[in-house]
Amino acid sequence: MATRYALNKTKYLLKPEVDRLEALLKTYQDREPRNILLLALALKTGARASELLQLRTIDLNEYDQTVFVRGIKGSNDREIPLAPDLFGRLKRYSATSASVSELLFPIGYHRLHQIWEMYRPVPKKFHALRHTFAIQVYQKTKDIRLVQTALGHRNIMNTMIYADYVYTQEEMKKIL
Repeated sequence: MATRYALNKTKYLLKPEVDRLEALLKTYQDREPRNILLLALALKTGARASELLQLRTIDLNEYDQTVFVRGIKGSNDREIPLAPDLFGRLKRYSATSASVSELLFPIGYHRLHQIWEMYRPVPKKFHALRHTFAIQVYQKTKDIRLVQTALGHRNIMNTMIYADYVYTQEEMKKIL
């Protein structure tokens, strides 16, 4: 039997770390729009680094204010709604910076990693933003199927780590 992946506090951002990151993003959003949008999208969509780097201008749905994320690693494609402010900033950015390739962010993974290192509130991996997003969605909704859909998981067992982790933490807080 395979060992299940387990979350711990090194694999996602804690609430004060999220608050610090969001403050940094707000501070630099006008000076560094591309970098800030990349990090904000990672935090607010749960998209993997490679999924973010494949976003194109046509993936923005203005009517629904969503972004279409093409799944990788056997994941499902998904359409993630964005807050109006974030969608508006993304739309304005795409109108002024769309390159010939039409990629929203025509940079490589190495550059994205450098950007994360410049803004990250603590020395955690970029993928921590995906875990943070999933935990936040589950904490707000208690709907594991919604988390599965939002992350593009085909197998619900991949998503269960978030329910197990949140449930365990909340139950332990009640009894301790």
